[in-house]
Amino acid sequence: MKKVFIDGSAGTTGLRIRERLSTREDLELLEISEELRKDPEARRNLMNQADVVFLCLPDQAAIEAADLPTNPNTVIIDTSTAHRTLDTWEYGFPELTGRRERIAKAKRIANPGCHASGFIALVAPLVEKGLIDKDEALSCFSLTGYSGGGKKMIAEYEDADRDPLLDAPRMYGLSQNHKHLPEMAKVCGLSQSPIFCPIVAPFYSGMEVTVPVVKSQLNGTLDDVKDCYSAYYGDGMVHFTDSGDEGGLLSAGKYSEKDTMEISVWGNEDRILLVARFDNLGKGASGAAIQNMNIVLGCDEATGLVE
Repeated sequence: MKKVFIDGSAGTTGLRIRERLSTREDLELLEISEELRKDPEARRNLMNQADVVFLCLPDQAAIEAADLPTNPNTVIIDTSTAHRTLDTWEYGFPELTGRRERIAKAKRIANPGCHASGFIALVAPLVEKGLIDKDEALSCFSLTGYSGGGKKMIAEYEDADRDPLLDAPRMYGLSQNHKHLPEMAKVCGLSQSPIFCPIVAPFYSGMEVTVPVVKSQLNGTLDDVKDCYSAYYGDGMVHFTDSGDEGGLLSAGKYSEKDTMEISVWGNEDRILLVARFDNLGKGASGAAIQNMNIVLGCDEATGLVE
């Protein structure tokens, strides 16, 4: 039986991972007492016992935690931003060409960011296949549920006396220095980061990432884009659909509580919308982390996940 340790299991990502793994009979979850959860030696001991360690910590804490284990066989999956652009860590989006095979052999895996997952799923295949040039200036609009902001934001939104401004969608990342931008550009092979407009809205979970493309930015047609996605993504955790709207509307909450991602294409030959819908806590965080663990352990990728 494989052993798993979650370092930072009290946060939203750690809690969802624990929830997904709690019914798995093929795994043993290593526990740490409340009084020792910040003790480096106690954590190191459990990490060295584990086959897989999930880091669900702030960036600096994740950097420090990654140096704790001395067991060369321990696989670390970091859900923070800290290691996503490092060549010494494998980027954990297995649907991209060659990634699944590298993840299976990796000892250090950086789990993708939530907004980044949608953008990369939409853009990386088109850059790889030559439908979008790597020097193209792209933009991205992304809606997310408030659980993506962690415990503090969840408490703010669920407070009965919350600020009325929280009743409407709120734009953030106004400085255009959002922490997901470096991985979005690097993993897609782009020479520049996109103009990025993230929006947090008053619903718990779900995500809708949109990349608009005009005809002059595309080396092909609308059908070429659809054919690319259809061939690139099979029936796995990421899938392409040529329909799927809700009466001419697209809800950001369609995949809430699920661990899959839907890719779709809308518009016409002149103005195209590339859309990814998923759960910010699912394929955007915990679900992706467990999928990576499943690949490392050699079991079905969807084991323990909600499709």
